[in-house]
This record gives sequence, structure tokens and C-alpha cells, in this order.
Amino acid sequence: MTASPDGDPPLGLELTPAELGMWRAFRSGTTHDLRTPHPERNDPEGPYTWGPERSVRAQVIALLLLDGPPALPGRVPALKLNGVQITGLLDLSGGTVVPYVELQNCRFEQQVLLPECRFTTLRLVGCTLPRLEAARLHTEGDLHLPRCVVRRGIRLSDARVGTDLLLNQAVVRRDRRGVCIAADGLTVGQDLQAELARAYGELSLRGAKIGASLSLRGTTLSNPFGRRALNAPQLTVERTVYLTPAAEDGPVVSGATPPYGISPTGPVYGTRLRNFSCEGGLRLDDGRFGDALDLSGARLALSDGQEVSLRRIQTPELRFLGQRPEHGRVVLSGARVVNLVDRWESWPGPGGLVMAGFSYETLIPHGSFPLPRRLEWVSAATPEYAPEPYECLAASLRDSGEDTDARAVLLAKQRRRRETLPLAGKAWGYLQDWTVAYGYRPGRAALWMAVLWALGTLWFARHPLPPVKPEESPTWNAALYTLDLLLPVVDLGQGQAWKTEGAGQWLATALVLIGWVLATTVAAGASRLLRRQ
Repeated sequence: MTASPDGDPPLGLELTPAELGMWRAFRSGTTHDLRTPHPERNDPEGPYTWGPERSVRAQVIALLLLDGPPALPGRVPALKLNGVQITGLLDLSGGTVVPYVELQNCRFEQQVLLPECRFTTLRLVGCTLPRLEAARLHTEGDLHLPRCVVRRGIRLSDARVGTDLLLNQAVVRRDRRGVCIAADGLTVGQDLQAELARAYGELSLRGAKIGASLSLRGTTLSNPFGRRALNAPQLTVERTVYLTPAAEDGPVVSGATPPYGISPTGPVYGTRLRNFSCEGGLRLDDGRFGDALDLSGARLALSDGQEVSLRRIQTPELRFLGQRPEHGRVVLSGARVVNLVDRWESWPGPGGLVMAGFSYETLIPHGSFPLPRRLEWVSAATPEYAPEPYECLAASLRDSGEDTDARAVLLAKQRRRRETLPLAGKAWGYLQDWTVAYGYRPGRAALWMAVLWALGTLWFARHPLPPVKPEESPTWNAALYTLDLLLPVVDLGQGQAWKTEGAGQWLATALVLIGWVLATTVAAGASRLLRRQ
């Protein structure tokens, strides 16, 4: 059934007054508004029944969009509805919709089927519908679904949105598989905004690609029925992922978005904020984020066995500034970031943090995060000894000019390693630690050498040794003889010229052994510093 060439409805269609008004508004590109003067009766989610005077058939809408009448002279055809109830099944599967479509405050009786459909721009604002099925949907412009209520989920798998995808203040509940929004393979040309939204079920963005930013500011993701609330491995975002607070009483975005989709100004002072909340696991494994991953103020409510999984992500900046998760784990294994912006209060305690292979270049702490707490942070992430977290922390501190702190970290690494050694290794480790702190505090070696030199000189000054060859022996010098014993590499010509007997022999042997211990330990420490480990 097609429209007549003159623009009149086809014979036999028998349009109702509401549908006839919609037909005429379509040809003129104006809004067909069927709202009543009573605001409480215009809420699509409200308890009031909308009668035939506010109802149009989905069949008529499909005819207008797929094979509609020509526009009036000088006008552009568009379907603009406000406060309309759409009865029957709206099925545009595989179709090409050229007219502009904007439906506000509309109520759908049945699900909307848009798989493999092509639009220029599609806006559903404040509508209620049982389900939106739009796999492989293609829009040249925007796809807007702000303030919509979808009772059985949205499917946008492999969809392509030319510019912005908006889900601000939407409420989406789960389907039969426990998924509220299935958007695996989704491609968005610019921004994906889902601010102040509520999603009950799993939000799946596996392999999605976002051309600018992904904003979930102030959004609540809740999935008590499954393992994850956000499942987005291999997600690519060219700019920033915002899992941050939003102002609850801020303006509602339902039209065009500001540049890059993010408001250039922050919340006004005194406004009430709603934090991003994730009640369930959060998975962003293998993600690539061009500017940053921002978790400032995020509330991560995990149960035992659930994870905030950031395995192998790559981003110039990770802002881990949310609330400390009481249960579950934060996993950063293999992640690579340039700037790590964090605070002590955000990280979980022992057993709740895993960061094997996690690398960063610069630490930017917020608030007090002294070195002892930073060492506790590393220890909490390594229930079993692993050298990489200590070496990464030391490298970051050294690059920032904190050489003393870097040596303290490497010393802590050696002490942690000592606990894994057998008894003999532990004993040797304790000796190195007590004497020269594994070579990371060489001043101790100089102090021990000075003390032993003074004691040895005092002893041998009072107990001079007989010469081996009286005619060839040098003049007795207790200080030089003691120094020759303590320096195992340098030969001052004193050690072999004198006979050691009794207590002097034992003392000489002890000085030689202690000298070797001090020398080898300092040499090992010096080699580590030269290699900048």
C-alpha cells in the first residue's frame, strides 16, 4: 500500500482523526502534538489510559517512513510526534528511512523492530517501549534515546551511529538473557553519552568503537543477577571514558550535544551530585583509551568473586580516584599507562589488588600518599613475592628525581625477596641488610670500615706482630696493617710481611672475612645503581 501521487492517504486505509493529523503534519514537517492540558496525564509511564484520540497505528507510521507522501511545496517531510500512543508492532526491518524522525513522550504498545534499518537521524525522547531491537542499525546522524524507559532491553549489536548516541537519563531493564543493553561491535562516530541513566542488567560493549568520548557520568549500573554490570573488553575510545559524578539537577540534553559530547563546564557549586555506581563486575580488558580512563568518585560495589578487571588496558592516564571497593578485586595485570593519578583511600587492601605486569611512568597522587603507604600498596598487590611492581615503582620515583625513595623501594624489594630464600640465604640476607642494607646505603659500609679500622689499629698498636723476614720487613704500622686486611682487593704490602699468632691471628682472619663481606655487598649495590634497576 503506497500513498497517492497527490499526497492523499491511499484508498482503503481509513485513517482515524489522530492519524489524519499525523499524515498532514508529516507532509508539512511540523509536530503532531496530542498532549492534554493535564501534565500528569502526559507521562508515558503514568497509570492513565490513552484513548483512540491519542493513538496511531504502527502500520501507518511504517507507511509514512518507508513510502510516505511527498512534502508540501517548500517544506521537508518529517515525522514529529509528541504525546502519541503507537499501537501494533512497528517493524521497519531492513528498510531505508529518509525523513527526519523525532518522537517525544510517546508510548509504544509493542516492541520496535529496526534491525538492518537505515536512518538519517532518529530521536526517541522520553518514550516508553517494551523493547528496542536494532541490531546492525545504521544512522548517518544521531541516535538519541534520552529519558526513554525500555522494559526488556535494547539491542544495538554491530550498529553504526554516524555522530552521537545519547542515552541520558534512560531507564533500561534486562531481557531474558540478563542483558539490558547489548551493543557488541557498536560503532559511534563521536560521543556515546549515557549520563544519569539506570541500567538493570548487563551493559555489554564488547569490541565497541567510540570516535570521541564515552560518558557514564552519574549512571547506575546494577546487575545482581549476573557476574558483570559492565562488560566491555576490547573497547576503543578515542578520547576519555568518564565513570564520574554528574549533577542530578543539571540540564537535560535531548538535542544536539556540545563539542565532543561533553559539557565544557563542571557542575555548579552547591548542586547535588550523583556518583557513577557499578553494582556488579566491571570488565574493560584490552581497552584502548586515547586520553584517559577516569574513575573519579566512582562507587564500585562488588561481591566476592567479582572484579574490576582492567587487564592489558592502554591509556595515557588512569585516574583511580573512586571509593574503595569493600569486596572483590581490582585487577591491573598487564595494563600500561603513562600517568597514574590515584589516592591511598581508593585502593583495596591485601588480597583485593592484582597488578602483575602493570606498568606506569609517572605517579600523581591526590592527597597524602607517603612512601610507606606506597610500599603497602605494592605489598597488597603481591601476596607472593614478585619483583616487577617494586622495580616499576622505583623507576617512576627515580625518573621524578626521588632517588632516595627509589633506593628505599629497591631495599624493600630485597627484604621481601629474602623471605622466599632458604635458611642460609636468609642468614646471608640479614647480614647484608644489617651491615650495608644490600648496598643501597653505602654510607653504612664506610662507617663499619672506619669502626673496624680503628679497633684493629688499637689492638695491633698494643700487640705488634713479629716480621716474617726481619731484614726485609717494612716499618711496623698498625694502621696500615689493619687497612690492608680490610681491603681485600688492594695490596698495601703489609699483610704478608708479619707473622700472626694467637688472638692476633683470629682477629686478622675476622678482619679479612668482614672486609670481603663489606666489599662484595657494596660492589653489588654499586652495580645495581649503575644498571639503574
